[in-house]
Amino acid sequence: MVGLALAGAGLVGLGWSGAGRAESPQRWAALYPQDDRRELEGADYARYPGAGVLYCRADGIPRKAAAAWLIGSPRLVVLNAHNFRSRHLEPTRDIADCFFQIGGRNYAFAPETLRLGTVPGAMSLYITDDWALVDLAEPAEGVRPQPVPASPDLSTGSVPVPVVMVSPGGHANYPGQSSLEACTIHRIDAPSEDAIRRVRHDCNNGYGGSGSGLFDTGGRLLALHSASLSMNSRRAFDIEYHYGSALLFEGGLTEAIRARLAADPTVR
Repeated sequence: MVGLALAGAGLVGLGWSGAGRAESPQRWAALYPQDDRRELEGADYARYPGAGVLYCRADGIPRKAAAAWLIGSPRLVVLNAHNFRSRHLEPTRDIADCFFQIGGRNYAFAPETLRLGTVPGAMSLYITDDWALVDLAEPAEGVRPQPVPASPDLSTGSVPVPVVMVSPGGHANYPGQSSLEACTIHRIDAPSEDAIRRVRHDCNNGYGGSGSGLFDTGGRLLALHSASLSMNSRRAFDIEYHYGSALLFEGGLTEAIRARLAADPTVR
């Protein structure tokens, strides 16, 4: 499998931080010296449709877990696989204990429709297969889904790409309930066997930011944020030692999205 395994030291996404993350003395520190995050506003939700939040119940209490996206239809949700599996693919949450919030309403999932990005027989979760698809039990009402992303016309290698990171669930190291930040993809790695590439970016991230969308300057969804290296270390971006990882919407991910939508009789 091409790409960095999530088991790599210091690579943390939501659900891998362990107990006590709320007590971390650095939880309000941005990852990089520059922090241009701001709260999402009404016009942002119109520009970046489909932005929602995954909530899961811990001890019966619903808690904000991660960002998630309604894509292609009012039923299909795309989010990170690591919300439900550890880096070694052990189950960590039951999706039946979670729900999706968008447009001020909560929607239950249809648990039997959950599909993870990992292949049968996989032993570990990697950045490039850290995706999952699941249907809502009933269609979301009064909201627009994000259009199905076209495979990005981006070359592999170290060519800077300006992006906007949209985090409908916010971050533990940012005081707002959501956030948006202009930042940069610095490198696009070679593709995995599923023809999905990892990107390395300098967008500020904190616990809860998993599943954030990386959009180009024209508002087109390019990538799904997965995890950041050295989560609790605030210092300058480093392409090898201090960066965020996201997976591009291409290859097996977009094929799975299109196949799911093609099988849905309500999608025209």
